[in-house]
Amino acid sequence: MEKTKRIGFYPGSFDPVTLGHLDIIFRAAPLFDKLYIGVLVNFGKKTLFSAEERVKMLERVTRDLPNVEVISFSGLLVDCCRKYEAFTLVRGIRGVTDFDYEMQLAQGYRALDGRIDTVFLFADPAVSYVSSSSARQLAEYGGDLEAFLPEELIAEVRDHFKE
Repeated sequence: MEKTKRIGFYPGSFDPVTLGHLDIIFRAAPLFDKLYIGVLVNFGKKTLFSAEERVKMLERVTRDLPNVEVISFSGLLVDCCRKYEAFTLVRGIRGVTDFDYEMQLAQGYRALDGRIDTVFLFADPAVSYVSSSSARQLAEYGGDLEAFLPEELIAEVRDHFKE
């Protein structure tokens, strides 16, 4: 009997990738044979970093996870899940507000494709306050980013605001 591969998909903007994102990635990776990290390309949303830059950042900080592959995608998430045969979504939950929003999304994805399930991982309390938007704002005003971003990305994020 052939074993079915467990394939997960963790979608997001990752603009930039934070310690909160890494918390979820490092905890989700062992749950799957393959974990795709999907960098959303939303042409209607202005991002600090291009999709290519965000993919490269994620590849750098996940290079030690052999079962993780970083991709970019646009369009419907369910279409991307079908393309990669990744029907288990991974979502991080920081608090009640996140849960309510993510639950509604999960139900919608399942309505669009009954194969899609969502696994919620609750953020480590040490990084539950971290968000990309707060990291961007701190970087813009020269704040301390050590508690928000992976060390190897801090200079790159800071440099983006010097331009």
